[in-house]
Amino acid sequence: MLPMITRRNYKPLTLSDFLNEDFFPTFNRNASSLPAVNIREDEKAFYLELAVPGMDRKDLRIEVKDDVLTISAEQKEEKQEDVEGFRRREFSYSSFCRSFYLPEDVNGEKIGANYRDGILNVEIPKLEEEKKKEKIRSVPIS
Repeated sequence: MLPMITRRNYKPLTLSDFLNEDFFPTFNRNASSLPAVNIREDEKAFYLELAVPGMDRKDLRIEVKDDVLTISAEQKEEKQEDVEGFRRREFSYSSFCRSFYLPEDVNGEKIGANYRDGILNVEIPKLEEEKKKEKIRSVPIS
């Protein structure tokens, strides 16, 4: 039998280490699979950039309902290979959903988006000054 060598800061791995959520953080049940988002603003619009590599344009959905912009995607993939009497079958599924409250000074009818190189760019134009003023009206007091 070989002698056991112990080193400082070394702990032998056990089965419970593999099941520990900190050991494999990517498999953490609480880990978020939400894409990273950059948000910028200028005097004309708000701009969202979402990192969604590997998604197809057809898998992405953008909806506006009750002043909430929702960006979501769902992707399913299934592969099967039959070679020399062996069958290999793999499948994967991924999805996400991000929602953003829209400010009152945006034009929800003119939101535009494009997808290129794994980045989804969404432009949310602001209302023009004259349309902002139209929303203000006097209310008579009786």
